[in-house]
Amino acid sequence: MKLATLCYLRKNGKTLMLHRVKKARDPHEGKWNGLGGKFEPGESPEDCVIREVREESGLRLKAPALKGVLTFPGFAAGEDWYVFVFTASEFSGKLIDSPEGNLEWVPDRKLLKLNLWEGDRIFLPLLRRRGHFSGKFHYSKGRLAKYSVEKY
Repeated sequence: MKLATLCYLRKNGKTLMLHRVKKARDPHEGKWNGLGGKFEPGESPEDCVIREVREESGLRLKAPALKGVLTFPGFAAGEDWYVFVFTASEFSGKLIDSPEGNLEWVPDRKLLKLNLWEGDRIFLPLLRRRGHFSGKFHYSKGRLAKYSVEKY
């Protein structure tokens, strides 16, 4: 089981996205994602998302808001992934050249037109609503096979 975070930073009708094009053997190669990554020992979800966003973008989060939890059974190398999803609109610093890929502020109206994982098209609109969500996304050979989402 892997624990991870995912964060969508927002500013002036745009969301900071990461185009995954720099890492060798990246299971997300060519996809656009939010920022985030795997927990380090002893981290809380908030600790992890703050650290990952800083490492990948150079930005310091001030108040990440937990929006939901995603479950990906058998996603990468057959392991289950549990991902805590955050949004943030308060941050400081300057963008760096990310080691993970190319960072870009994408207009919100264009987000769903990017090369995203199929499940992202389902949960991204939920980030705008009040409340929280939990989603389970089953992928088979890189394609979404089935999913379920609960809204709270």
